[in-house]
Amino acid sequence: MSLVIETNNLTKTYKSKGGRPIDVVKDLDLRVERGEIYGFLGPNGAGKTTTIKILLGIIHATHGEAKVLDKYAGDIEAHKKLAYLPERPYYYEHMTGLEIMHFYASLFRIRDDKLCKDLLERVNLQNDMNRPIGEYSKGMQQRVGLAQSLLNDPELLFLDEPTGGLDPLAHKEVRDLILQFRDEGRTVFISSHELSEVERICNRVAIINKGRVIKQGNLVELLTGARVEMVFRGLSPDKAKEFASGDAVISSSGDTVTVDMADTGETNGIVDAVRSAGASVVSIVPRRMRLEDLFVESVREVNSPATAEVTA
Repeated sequence: MSLVIETNNLTKTYKSKGGRPIDVVKDLDLRVERGEIYGFLGPNGAGKTTTIKILLGIIHATHGEAKVLDKYAGDIEAHKKLAYLPERPYYYEHMTGLEIMHFYASLFRIRDDKLCKDLLERVNLQNDMNRPIGEYSKGMQQRVGLAQSLLNDPELLFLDEPTGGLDPLAHKEVRDLILQFRDEGRTVFISSHELSEVERICNRVAIINKGRVIKQGNLVELLTGARVEMVFRGLSPDKAKEFASGDAVISSSGDTVTVDMADTGETNGIVDAVRSAGASVVSIVPRRMRLEDLFVESVREVNSPATAEVTA
């Protein structure tokens, strides 16, 4: 296993206004393998941005260590081989897409007009490269950001909310580009709240909350917990609650009620009970757990009062 990101007991502590120490990141252990798309997930305030800043060498950890491309975070040699696209990149709006590319290329001491044009063509901006950035849509600005991030031919890309706020067509365009990066052997580290997108493209993920990793691993293995969706007719939502397990999500529409719950092997018993109550079965659809289910379940467990008492 070749790692491009490795952290051990990574901790970042700040002081509150009252002088009390606050661990924004606490004992964080990450393992990102070369050539994968890695999803870095967590609710707002979980410590994602702080972690990325440490990995990029923008801020320093209080304790622990972080290695990026076999160098300690912040090493200039590692910086030459990575790229970072923030959630809200800032551009000079009077500059054209091509001028922006030339500007950022100059920061790498690259003077290559053809490279800049080829990268803009790759992200489908060949017909807009001479338009001012101020006239670009959000999706176009995101694509020029992805083109810019390839100027130094990076081995590792950090993408913060790469599809945030994009329309469905722009979503697909950006997603396809990210998949191409992986196919080229690049490693992509994505921080995102777009869980459906992450589920589509990521090989492995880490979910953090309150500065700690609460789940990490291969996405297929993490989502092995199956669920089942049962639709009944002639059953009230209140009655459905009596038959379903505690984690069930119950909704109703017209004369039908839908029960979405973990597949615990109790399906046959529930169906028998529903029929005995005079209701009928419309459909039973088994499905694997979604990333959204895993995320909500994991964060809710950490935030529960019982867990708080144990970890306090």
